[in-house]
Amino acid sequence: MNAVPRHDGAIDRNSTEVGLDTARLERIDTHFTRYIDDGRLPGWQVLVARHGDVVYNRCRGWRDREAGAEFTPDTIVRLYSMTKPLTSVLAMMLHEEGRIGLKDPVSKYISEFADTAVYRSGSHLRPVTEPQVEPIRIWHLLTHMSGLTYGFHNTHPVDAMYRAAGFEWGSPAGADLAECCARWAQLPLVFQPGSEWNYGVSTDVLGRVVEVVEGRPLDEVMRDRITTPLGMVDTAFSVTDDERQGRLAQLYIPNPADLTAVAAPDVLARSTAPTMLSGGGGLFGTAQDYLQFCRMVAGGGSRGDVRLLGRHTVDYMGSNHLPGGADLEQVGRPLFAETSFDGVGFGLGYSIVVDPVANRVPSSVGEMAWGGAASTAFWIDPVEDLIVVFLTQLLPSSTHPIRPELKQLVYQALVD
Repeated sequence: MNAVPRHDGAIDRNSTEVGLDTARLERIDTHFTRYIDDGRLPGWQVLVARHGDVVYNRCRGWRDREAGAEFTPDTIVRLYSMTKPLTSVLAMMLHEEGRIGLKDPVSKYISEFADTAVYRSGSHLRPVTEPQVEPIRIWHLLTHMSGLTYGFHNTHPVDAMYRAAGFEWGSPAGADLAECCARWAQLPLVFQPGSEWNYGVSTDVLGRVVEVVEGRPLDEVMRDRITTPLGMVDTAFSVTDDERQGRLAQLYIPNPADLTAVAAPDVLARSTAPTMLSGGGGLFGTAQDYLQFCRMVAGGGSRGDVRLLGRHTVDYMGSNHLPGGADLEQVGRPLFAETSFDGVGFGLGYSIVVDPVANRVPSSVGEMAWGGAASTAFWIDPVEDLIVVFLTQLLPSSTHPIRPELKQLVYQALVD
């Protein structure tokens, strides 16, 4: 395996026809192939679409380096938090139908959240709490202003309480989504709902709200209402059949000594059907599938003859919902990411660029984006009519500055 494998996926149009310099796009390949050469990444895929057409679709390296399996355009990866936008769209579809109100208390659907306490002081062993000033509402879940958290943050006493309860890079054995929500409701909130922003299990709780309203499991709702209509044939909460298992990428973690990628332990690399359907991080999928979702969002809620949302709803989701027009650095707790969020707000399900200059990374006002824990990322730029999807499998995403480097490399290729 001395030579780095190269696979070029199908493209719809020559890049020069849509204002992207072909030679400049090659800088993406040159730069990120170095990550493979020095062992920081096993392999990757970059897909760029402009004006609706794919103009760059490049794979390099291995989806399973130890097995010698090459990263190909149909490689399936763990999307982790790139699941969140899909679950958020599901909730907004129900909102459009009048079945969920954005101001509804979450306790209307999950009764255990009616009395969730709020952390005030103390340690994780002896926390001092207070009652909620106002209830957690649906829009708090969509914007991550609920006060819920993640155990892997390691920045707050409540994070430690999550870990002690079995929530770090997973959930307690045998607990389904309903049970997990009941357990989260017994733990304190990090802050009063609506007062701050904190990345956490909000979208998982939102997925449970979807289950309650629909009266069936989240995987069925996701399949019937999003992935099947959009033709996302390889996107699901598990990878069970042999053919798809053969296309599934190995998960990697950094070696602490030199940050080279080494295969993750099996406990992290699950692909079988889960007990807990995580609307915040449970989907597997391909770049081609995720492109279909992005095209729907970029198309104002429709893709071809399929319409999932109204145009005004998509515009509303793409507005900055943080109080006073603030960005995540102003109202957010520290993020588990390799980039800062100056000039980046948050909408209903994904980040929103409000000031491209503040972040010191090329972008446009209104850009919608998010990433996954295994260093995957996407963004939709409505000004440049641009969609980018990046896939790899290195956990966590804070290991290397992949996303800001990719943005710089894509935008420097724009010449029209």
